[in-house]
Amino acid sequence: QPASTSSQEISSPQSQSLQHAFGSEIMSPQPSHQGRLCVSEDISPEDTSNGYDAIAEQFMHHRLRSSVGLATIRTWAASLPRGGAVLDVGAGSGEPLTAALIEAGFDVAAVDASPAMVAAFRRRFPDVAIACEPAERSRFFDRAFDGVLAIGLVFLLPGDSQRNLVHRMAATLKPGGRLLFSAPRQVCVWDDLLTGRPSSSLGADAYRRIVDGAGLRLVGEHVDEGENHYYEARKNPA
Repeated sequence: QPASTSSQEISSPQSQSLQHAFGSEIMSPQPSHQGRLCVSEDISPEDTSNGYDAIAEQFMHHRLRSSVGLATIRTWAASLPRGGAVLDVGAGSGEPLTAALIEAGFDVAAVDASPAMVAAFRRRFPDVAIACEPAERSRFFDRAFDGVLAIGLVFLLPGDSQRNLVHRMAATLKPGGRLLFSAPRQVCVWDDLLTGRPSSSLGADAYRRIVDGAGLRLVGEHVDEGENHYYEARKNPA
């Protein structure tokens, strides 16, 4: 919801979190300063939302008007047990992805580090449990889930934190549970278009190794209408 076989790093003009918000397609690599849409100057160094709390209203305004990724989430959710427990990591305001899971009858829990987005989530879904905390330290990882998703989040974190988060999400899955997260296929670094903060993709080969090291089996990779790349993995049944 912002490090492979190639040693060449490229700067992308967009981040996947912005693609999910605006529905735009990936453009050819350019210097990162050319891709910066706007930068908030009100971001505290202690901000654990990776700068997104300061630009929450702008992000939510655009995300609410975009259905990019929705079909991918619904297809993934169809593979889960009916009414199963699902954790949305980096849920933002819950629109439109978490909303689709709730409408499909899943027992949803959510986490996001932006107080503004969590407040919006609680107004929209007062009966759904959400914690305002960094994804990497979520209290929900003490529970067990049939499915865990993290859309537009993983690449906002430093490399070691990305690995740790995937391992924590894997550990919270029930046997046979499924994980879905998004990150670019290529190895790249760029400045987030809304926050100006650095984002990085470790690349498909690295994410495949991380998934395998977390005890999961990669069962698919998907690309949505905004050219966002997804990794789908499954924990072996007991």
